Amino acid sequence: MKVDIRLERASLSWRHHCVFSNLDLELPGGQWTCILGQSGVGKSSLLQLICGIADEADISGSIHCSDGKPLDGRVAWMAQDDLLLPWLRVIDNVVLEARLRPGRREPGQYELARYLLSQVGLTDKADTLPGQLSGGQRQRVALARTLFQNRPLICMDEPFSALDAINRLRLQDLAADLLADRTVLMITHDPLEALRLSDRVLVLNGSPARLSAPIQPSGKAPRQVSDTAILSLQGQLLELLAGEAP
Repeated sequence: MKVDIRLERASLSWRHHCVFSNLDLELPGGQWTCILGQSGVGKSSLLQLICGIADEADISGSIHCSDGKPLDGRVAWMAQDDLLLPWLRVIDNVVLEARLRPGRREPGQYELARYLLSQVGLTDKADTLPGQLSGGQRQRVALARTLFQNRPLICMDEPFSALDAINRLRLQDLAADLLADRTVLMITHDPLEALRLSDRVLVLNGSPARLSAPIQPSGKAPRQVSDTAILSLQGQLLELLAGEAP
């Protein structure tokens, strides 16, 4: 399901402050695009605008998909918080979208959910309540739920930032494997995470905020944290984030 997506002339103001104006963003189909930026620059607002859930009053812009269909209703969302419903079993959380939308229940949905749980290493947790899981396990359930939705665009807002360093690396590796060849837009504060996972990394900076030219790491994700080329690009990204690079 490779769909090229283009956001054109996007503008957003909040409390009479222009966050960004006339901003364009390309999301090539089947690639992982990552946006970094300092806190408050507008990264999450941009992501919410694309997802159609921005609640700011003054927003504008147009979104075009290469298949000619509207993007509305075709985005899967994975947030920093796993957003699991504590009273539902793990497997019921995975199929939550189908449970909530009339007409979306189809034969085989629970079989698909169990398969996805096996993919994230949680086969034996399907009938468990979320409160019995670790933070890393809960986020793996959230990843399975995101995959279950099978949408043309997957938007991720700092999905691994609440995890410890080792679980974070493990979830990055798992996401890179399971989301290969999918169209993904991720927001993160971590340059190394962006470079490990993404085909294209952009920095949102300034006021009003603008997007940098894309940095495109070589090699296949997930890249090694010790890769000297990646570490060099990390320094370049930190300079961009600090506003020190042209």
